[in-house]
Amino acid sequence: MAEQKKHVPFVSAETSMAEFTIRALIIGLVMAVILGAANAYLGLKAGMTIAATYPAAVIGMAILKSVKGSILEENFARTVGSIGESVAAGAIFTLPAFYISGIWKDFYTPWHYVTATLILISGGILGIMFVALLRRVMVEDVELPFPESIAAAEIHKTGRKAGTGSKFLFSAMFGGAVIKALAEFKLFPETWEKFILFSKQTITGTTIPVNGGMLASSPGISPAYMGVGYIIGPKLGALNFSGGLLAWGLLTPLIMYFINPYFTQDFINGWAQYLVGVDKSLSLAKATERAGDPVFQMYAIWKYIVKPIAIGGMLMGAGFTLFKMRKSLAAGIGRSIGDVKKAASGGEVNTSRTEKDIKFSWIVIGILIVAVATFCITRFIFQTDFLPAIVAATVLIILAFFFAAISGYLVGIMGSSNNPISGLTLTALVVTALIMVSMGVDASHGGIAAVLGVAAIVCVSAAVAGEMLQDLKAGHILGGTPWKMQIGDIIGVVISGLVMFYVLVFLNQADIAQGIKEGYEGGFGSQKLSAPQAGLMAMLSKGIVGGAMSWPLIVVGMLMGLAFILMQVKSPMLVSVGMYLPLETTFAIFVGGLLKGIVDIYNKKRNYNEAQKARVENVGILLAAGFIAGEALTGLAFAPFKIAEVAILKIFANPPIELGMVVLLIIAAVLIYIPLRNAGKPDEPAPPAVSM
Repeated sequence: MAEQKKHVPFVSAETSMAEFTIRALIIGLVMAVILGAANAYLGLKAGMTIAATYPAAVIGMAILKSVKGSILEENFARTVGSIGESVAAGAIFTLPAFYISGIWKDFYTPWHYVTATLILISGGILGIMFVALLRRVMVEDVELPFPESIAAAEIHKTGRKAGTGSKFLFSAMFGGAVIKALAEFKLFPETWEKFILFSKQTITGTTIPVNGGMLASSPGISPAYMGVGYIIGPKLGALNFSGGLLAWGLLTPLIMYFINPYFTQDFINGWAQYLVGVDKSLSLAKATERAGDPVFQMYAIWKYIVKPIAIGGMLMGAGFTLFKMRKSLAAGIGRSIGDVKKAASGGEVNTSRTEKDIKFSWIVIGILIVAVATFCITRFIFQTDFLPAIVAATVLIILAFFFAAISGYLVGIMGSSNNPISGLTLTALVVTALIMVSMGVDASHGGIAAVLGVAAIVCVSAAVAGEMLQDLKAGHILGGTPWKMQIGDIIGVVISGLVMFYVLVFLNQADIAQGIKEGYEGGFGSQKLSAPQAGLMAMLSKGIVGGAMSWPLIVVGMLMGLAFILMQVKSPMLVSVGMYLPLETTFAIFVGGLLKGIVDIYNKKRNYNEAQKARVENVGILLAAGFIAGEALTGLAFAPFKIAEVAILKIFANPPIELGMVVLLIIAAVLIYIPLRNAGKPDEPAPPAVSM
């Protein structure tokens, strides 16, 4: 195919140019850690991540241009810098599940760090090995448009001639950091909530007294959440918020209304005993007071009843998403089988610089090392029997290979932002769990941990494979050297894998400390650190292997998801995720989506041409991405102080919500006014399209 098409890269194969340099590697590694940490923060709190390719391209280009770096150095730095987001996605989707499921009583121990790091590095290297095996055929396939790869390549090419939009990104990062810091200093509250308690009533036809209630909430005063809403747009933001309305406007108050008569004193006392067991810092008197609080009861209903229903909806939504992609998935599986034969037989024919991958022999060795590592993790860390450990390692390699190929294929069609990693991971978990159960493995023999471990490695592998192939396509366009990019990503995966667990530890411990102060059960799975995908993985693994799934609630949720599908809801999964997330989160995301809708209305009203609309789009996405990164990194910076219980300056003991609303209006003004102001003149050429 390559000989017929005569692909000519931006930098020819014969050109000798700086590429794999120490400065480009260091810049890439720093971005990998920072963007990975920011995405871990965002994903655990909001259930979604942002693609790091574009921010990495802009930041790397801005730094390297200032020191007269080459375009291939920029390409290399972006490749390494974006891989941290994929490692973070794999980490947040799976590792908290060990804690939520109760396998890890304490999230951090030195041994847990070793286990998590082995999982992340093994999965990342496996994804890179499989992509190196399949790269040539996939990047040259004319049927795969690779929209985000083309956009990233065009950004680098345009940056050779003109300035970049880095000023918008960095300015918004600074703004997001300042707003988050002021919220931590209690200048304004991050949200406002009020429980509206209905007067004591009786159910019609009975004499049973009932206390009903409903939660009123403001949107979260969060640049990050509003930035997410801006990026996904008004339609998807509305779908996400509709889930929040279903959870807090219908299901939770309805269940509260009918279940309230059963909140007897004996029930409250029993609940208090449970709370003391969970949180050793609570006295029995304080726990009893909390258990009898209607606000706490409403949150408990949401956590223990509504969230399992939402998980059933997510499960149905994931299945429906994969069903809609069945043709693409089948094509990806068929393609992967054919590509292995081509790579094994003809992989060393073309030896030009732009066609050199890691040697085939090293790819095989890398895959075997990961298989052995999986066996050791399953056999010696999770304490399964010998045969299940062998089966787990075998299943892992098969699933990781197919899902890496499928992930790359889907990225080639839709871009990494729309790659259904959680759906692929869910499939891997269910398949592995059913195989383990069929072999007689149960919870007492490490079955739940083994299933989660295999799913985690597959998840990281698929996420890294999709991101890696996207960057390799951009490198294919620019003239990058594949093996150098692959080696750079291996280093990026190792460094990200070594530090990512500590990012999760910081976030978990900080939320636990915050929960003790504010009166909620903190840590992964809490109302402020939801970790929705990990919660889903934990419940499914315990349900299938350990027999502890809330099947009636899950089935109700699946039927609800089926109803969404029959109603032709665009994204049943997104609605269910909205039910799982706190109301202030989905509300803030919805507001961000509305702001993007307002910008689109003004685009039409002012009759902007395509070039002007593209400039507005690019600036808006840069600002949104900057807000997300700025808040996330500042949130991480405050985490150690919360863990160490260091007193942080409080400007107000009870910060006024009015100031929070002012901040919200400022964020809104920035996301509307600045993009529209930078539409430019009608006769200016269009910039390269930005796709997040």
